[in-house]
Amino acid sequence: MNISTTRKDFMIVNMGPHHPSMHGVLRLIVTLDGEDVIDCEPILGYLHRGMEKIAENRTIIQYLPYVTRWDYLATMFTEAITVNGPEQLGNIQVPKRASYIRVIMLELSRIASHLLWLGPFMADIGAQTPFFYIFRERELIYDLFEAATGMRMMHNFFRIGGVATDLPYGWVDKCYDFCDYFLTRIVEYQKLITRNPIFLERVEGVGVVDGKQVINWGLSGPMLRASGIQWDLRKVDNYECYEEFDWEVQWQKEGDSLARYLVRIGEMLESIKIIQQALEGIPGGPYENLEIRCFDREKEPEWNDFEYRFFSKKPSPTFELPKQELYVRIEAPKGELGIFLIGDKNGFPWRWKIRPPGFINLQILPQLVKRMKLADIMTILGSIDIIMGEVDR
Repeated sequence: MNISTTRKDFMIVNMGPHHPSMHGVLRLIVTLDGEDVIDCEPILGYLHRGMEKIAENRTIIQYLPYVTRWDYLATMFTEAITVNGPEQLGNIQVPKRASYIRVIMLELSRIASHLLWLGPFMADIGAQTPFFYIFRERELIYDLFEAATGMRMMHNFFRIGGVATDLPYGWVDKCYDFCDYFLTRIVEYQKLITRNPIFLERVEGVGVVDGKQVINWGLSGPMLRASGIQWDLRKVDNYECYEEFDWEVQWQKEGDSLARYLVRIGEMLESIKIIQQALEGIPGGPYENLEIRCFDREKEPEWNDFEYRFFSKKPSPTFELPKQELYVRIEAPKGELGIFLIGDKNGFPWRWKIRPPGFINLQILPQLVKRMKLADIMTILGSIDIIMGEVDR
């Protein structure tokens, strides 16, 4: 039976949390007038696991295996921020070789994250081929991770004062080979996607954010740089040893979904430049500051203490966090990943607050999709690049 509708009779539709284009368990309550989006309300929390409260009941070493479950596509960055906080609180020096190894791992992880953004983003807007292509290169990166850390995704590789183990024999040559190979694949992606007229129709002028808006909303990463703001924490904060390498901040001024795509493609090329320079200049020396294992112990074992009676048990070193507070941040693939940390002269952090880039960037989604078409929701959400593990924590 046909019922005549007026302009005020809107349709309310649930998108997600099981929709494949939601990139995780995100639910959108969308109000539609035909194909036009009137309103959009994101519903979060389906993947909340209490990561911040867990951190306050673990030592840093015990907590490291947990952090790779925030952004599980850029796991090296979550490990890096977890050890950077205590290092700055305790004024711990990282050996030069360890810093170079960290930079190589971080940039490989950035490429892997951008690849697994590109494939599903293209699938969202109707292009299936890149989705299969990106796994070809991503597997090679995971082969490098597996050779260096023993794990493909959840590495547990970073340590306070360095990294867990040195690079194995032949790893540097394999990484060189990957860099040379990947440059040819980037050219293939650009030929396949960048000038494709159907792709351009779907992304050009869709989800536009200007420079003033991105600053007011607190957006970061490719969302920020695609709107004409040349801000990259690797240049601003000079953490690790990024100031020793020659590379450029990638940015666009249009602020639409196409600009965000171009920024991420450019970032992958810049990451290859950084990796090649790091491989070429990697120094010798220790891969971990071993003095940290001796100093800043939570307490020294006493005679006839637990550690003496059960001498076969070798406890992991626990570091006493000084009574200070600190905000530390790094440039993750999705934006500014930060941690607010309060020490209390204890092995456990008194407060551990995570600032996930995906959560902040997702705030602007309702603003961007209003007055757009229903199909544009996929384009805009995909261009923001969220991972619900870090959004919900």
